[in-house]
Amino acid sequence: MTTNITMKAKSYNQHYQTSNVAATGGYASESSNSGSNSPSPPPSPRRQASIFQYRRRLRTKTNSFSRRDNLPFGFLFRYNARYLAVLSLLYVSGLFMCVGPFSGLVGRTPVPGSLYRSHQIFEKLWDDIHSDNSTAIELSSVWIYKRKVKVQKPCPNSTAGQHHSLDTEFPGRSGYLIVEANGGLNQQRSAICNAVAVAGLLNAILVIPRFELNNVWKDTSEFGDIYDEEHFIATLDGYVKVVRELPELLMERYDYNITNIPNFRVEAWATANYYLREVYPLLREQGVIRIAPFANRLAMNVPPHIQLLRCIANYKALRFSSPISTLAEKLVKRMTEKSSKTGGKYVSIHLRFEEDMVAFSCCLYDGGKTEKLVMDSFREKWWKGKFKRKDRVILPGVNRINGKCPLTPLEVGMMLRGMGFDNNTSIFLASGKIYQAERHLAPLLKMFPLLYTKESLATPDELAPFKEYSSRLASLDYMVSLFSEVFVTTHGGNFPHFLMGHRRFLFDGHAKTIKPDKRKLVVLLQHMNISWRTFKDEMEIMLSESDRKGMMVPRLRKINRKTSVYTYPLPECSCLQQSDNTTLKLTYSVKLPNSQLESAR
Repeated sequence: MTTNITMKAKSYNQHYQTSNVAATGGYASESSNSGSNSPSPPPSPRRQASIFQYRRRLRTKTNSFSRRDNLPFGFLFRYNARYLAVLSLLYVSGLFMCVGPFSGLVGRTPVPGSLYRSHQIFEKLWDDIHSDNSTAIELSSVWIYKRKVKVQKPCPNSTAGQHHSLDTEFPGRSGYLIVEANGGLNQQRSAICNAVAVAGLLNAILVIPRFELNNVWKDTSEFGDIYDEEHFIATLDGYVKVVRELPELLMERYDYNITNIPNFRVEAWATANYYLREVYPLLREQGVIRIAPFANRLAMNVPPHIQLLRCIANYKALRFSSPISTLAEKLVKRMTEKSSKTGGKYVSIHLRFEEDMVAFSCCLYDGGKTEKLVMDSFREKWWKGKFKRKDRVILPGVNRINGKCPLTPLEVGMMLRGMGFDNNTSIFLASGKIYQAERHLAPLLKMFPLLYTKESLATPDELAPFKEYSSRLASLDYMVSLFSEVFVTTHGGNFPHFLMGHRRFLFDGHAKTIKPDKRKLVVLLQHMNISWRTFKDEMEIMLSESDRKGMMVPRLRKINRKTSVYTYPLPECSCLQQSDNTTLKLTYSVKLPNSQLESAR
């Protein structure tokens, strides 16, 4: 039986992978052939002997490498220009017939995965989904991993500044570092951790990071509204000195306005050497330096003692403020009680189907012309003419094929039911305001009646202080998702990347995360003749592949880090795991539920 399922899945995948290759290649080739109207090369001469003599003479000369390289290509083009022109014309015509705008006029079948037909597939398969309520997932065992965790070396006790020669050349602090963190909750979190690392690298005093006001979210929260300032300063003491504001003399120099301090523009993903070479001398000279914006301004591959500062900042120093952590603890407890049918275990889904995400992705769903007009209006309101520039081509079908469209609640529900989660599974939905929530959430509720959000778990009075602050609401989602038995990410971004890493850190390298293959999923959900059995087979394969890629148990080895330390915190952050994580007092005030603690061990 297993062999038959595997063979069926392979043949199914091969069929649609072929279609996808044609689709992707087609769009790429259209752009690359933009210069195909250039004049044809001159006709080739009849006397071939002269060409061969010329080539022999070239071999004896010491001309440039480029001339010797270009001659064979010129020779081929002169002799085969007509054949190439004909072949190019046929190729481009085929592309237009298959994936170009002409396909709609001649009634060609759309490229697999390019159209949203998930709602039609759902209606067709609903009877099978409803009757098939057998679960293949035991939530009590999803955190069992295969490899034994290796013992890590203890963390170094010395401060970061003692690892390089700055202290010996220039005793004392080099100056004050001011950064402005931009973006949403977790992009700001990245900037804060990077700022701690840069301050340690430069032996600077870090001023509590400032938050830049985002034009879309309009969240006016400051550092102390999101995080516990006292805990942040105290935890970093001995590693990096942190202060709330500049001293009086410096403030007076800049008329008590931090924005008067000249802003230093740092290149993206700057190396440690760049900071020591370019930023440090200016910091010593001026006594203070301001860097804005500060997102992604430090390379992932930095010296170990600097990487450790990132770990300390992210997993020990950044603790949510008391109002957030108090309500988050209540929501985790309530979610655990709601999921009593599965032993207090639940699945959290990070659903990126808010109006701004749908608009920004430029994807089309089942709303027709009305939806397109609404999305065009939203894009114009928030991003002005950004999406109307001549150099920007919007191709919703290509975006969908490439996995760049946010999954709808319906698609997520079908995926999870196909993977084996039954309708008794408790679901926590981490999300902002869902685009046309009543219409889009209805299918998900049919598949998973035990569906909860922070709004349904908390009382209106409890949520009132958070209502107008997107980052504080996202913090609640973050905490409830952190302690879920399974976390499902649907569209990437900083939220899932930080959450996946945090769960790996807390639970010795592995906590179950489902990261779907969206390119494969959209193809399956456009195939109108697919059966529920075939779809389930494909989802089981997708789940196994997600598990294989997601299993990150710490290994002791030297690495040249290219991936995010916030998503894959091990092995560099593993020495911090020696602390008692059972109560999480180092990071949060929320206690880990006993049932989850037992599973994690």
